[in-house]
Amino acid sequence: MKLDIIIDKLTPCLEAVSTGELLQTTFSVATDSDVSDLVKNGWLFDWTDGDLGKANIYKLLVKGDDTIQGLVAAEVVKHAVYVHIVESAPHNRGADKQYAGVGGHLFAIAIKLSVVNGFNGYIYFDAKNLELANHYSDMLGATRLPSRIHEYRMEVLEEIAKKIIDAYTLEGDLNVE
Repeated sequence: MKLDIIIDKLTPCLEAVSTGELLQTTFSVATDSDVSDLVKNGWLFDWTDGDLGKANIYKLLVKGDDTIQGLVAAEVVKHAVYVHIVESAPHNRGADKQYAGVGGHLFAIAIKLSVVNGFNGYIYFDAKNLELANHYSDMLGATRLPSRIHEYRMEVLEEIAKKIIDAYTLEGDLNVE
């Protein structure tokens, strides 16, 4: 999987684009019914795809509203969390988006999963191209990893991860035991 989400801004809460109001968020594990028909509703990725392997899929919501604002698929692997895919809901993309800050929140959920699993926030992922790799470097502080596996493999180191997770008011359940 290659990530191609644009991170518009890093905000402690989602920001309603029309008013600038900051809204509290929650997150939880997405159910099969949450992801079953998303492509029909304008989502770009098929979240039922078998390529997600053992990844957990988490949904981001505005507190008190069950509309999915974005999804992240993250898998606990040896000593890290690998982020398979991150996607903003169709209504949160483009010039007429409803909320800003979705992308950063989704990465913060993956970082929280890393912290809970004892990896101090370390995550890695594969950017779709050089332009996006540079974007993730600028917006998240991610760095490129030399890799034969993927040309644009990126990582978020522990020090940067701490700054990201400290910036968010993440309320939710990772369903980790």
